Amino acid sequence: MKIKLTILLFLTVLISCKTYPNKQIDEGKITESKYHSKEIGWTMEIPKGWNVTHKSILDERIEKGLDAINETAEIEYDASELKQLLNFQKDKFNIFQSTSEPFELEYDGEWEENNAGLKKLVYNTYQQRGIKTDSTETKTIKIDGLEFQSYGFTIYSPKGEIILNQIMYSRLINGLDFGVNINYNNESDKKEMLEVWLNSKFKK
Repeated sequence: MKIKLTILLFLTVLISCKTYPNKQIDEGKITESKYHSKEIGWTMEIPKGWNVTHKSILDERIEKGLDAINETAEIEYDASELKQLLNFQKDKFNIFQSTSEPFELEYDGEWEENNAGLKKLVYNTYQQRGIKTDSTETKTIKIDGLEFQSYGFTIYSPKGEIILNQIMYSRLINGLDFGVNINYNNESDKKEMLEVWLNSKFKK
């Protein structure tokens, strides 16, 4: 299975770090409060009061998530082609993350099949760690005329209280598996992230 590592945010202690934003991304450019990816053809505003995530934190996040996925799926996944795009956060729970990775289709429907398998794999990873989790149905969301597959997870504490929500968006674009992950624990921060993401612009 080809794994989109944009969704791997498993229980990592995160910290915000103010630094040079363009040194924290693998592709694209941040100009003032706007990010643009030439490879994806994607442009998005960065909301005020949010900090671009430091590259060292992204690397730690991916490493821990990859370890969890490898253990669950009993595989050794090579993430060498993964690129960190725009990533920003307000705190350790409210996070916007985006990545891209080459995805060469070998047959019709492969990407959709992989996306469905990945959703199941993430759910199983939470379950194997004793983390109570609910998932939503996969649906199609249009952003600037492009269709994205979207689904989410709700994560609970041992007492049954909601501690984190995750919304995943993904699309095959320009030969790249492009994914966005929005983590939130309150409606205000969710609204801020969704507002800028759903108002993204894509070069047709």
